[in-house]
Amino acid sequence: MNRIDLFKNDLREKRAIKIIAGIDNFNSESVKNVVCAAEMGGASAVDICFNEEIISMARENTSLPIFVSSIIPSELAQAVRMGADAIEVGNFDALYRKGERISAQRVLDIVNETIRLLDGQKTFMCVTIPGHIDISEQISLAMKLEEMGIDLIQTEGAATTSATNGGARGLLQTAEVSISNTMELVRNTSIPVMTASGITTTTAPLAFASGASAIGVGSCVNKLNSTIAMVAVVKSLVESVRTSASRETINA
Repeated sequence: MNRIDLFKNDLREKRAIKIIAGIDNFNSESVKNVVCAAEMGGASAVDICFNEEIISMARENTSLPIFVSSIIPSELAQAVRMGADAIEVGNFDALYRKGERISAQRVLDIVNETIRLLDGQKTFMCVTIPGHIDISEQISLAMKLEEMGIDLIQTEGAATTSATNGGARGLLQTAEVSISNTMELVRNTSIPVMTASGITTTTAPLAFASGASAIGVGSCVNKLNSTIAMVAVVKSLVESVRTSASRETINA
């Protein structure tokens, strides 16, 4: 069984946890700490930026599947040749911090160009659905991606809430938007959904209860100052998901 098959198994069991180092995090030591914490904490995958040195470092330091995120098709295709196990059109937070927005059509254009550049090479692909577009447009985009054979879609909420509040309240607001987007997409499509933006040990069970097959967790791990603290949070996430799954089994 290869790396991505292990992630697919967690996806089918609706307990996949992807730890995000950051699309614009090019600090090799910082990314290494996140990667090692994800490995030691029992996560399902790690998500890193496009950078040959960082991709190589990640492969040397973890047996977990490695997602590489970018919004540049040539980088995504090149990442596969560099050893990425999966590619993701996203995360868009780096754009939002610059005051930019991304449209559904631009997402489709990136996906189509990436598929063209892959030239038939089968690669696990995840696509982030922009959280700021109308939910009907999100559903339409998800349906088109499903028809194209995309393996996984990721929700977000940061673009609509990041300027409202900071701290725990801001995270909860962000998670609320992303989780509500998850509920709508799960209800209207059959493609697996990964919930991201504002996901913590508190909100992770809510995401899975809303129908998510996976969660993407970034800032509550990658903003910490030590690997030990990162490992503790990843383990808490894994435990919270396991506990939530056990309760659902008992209630069923």
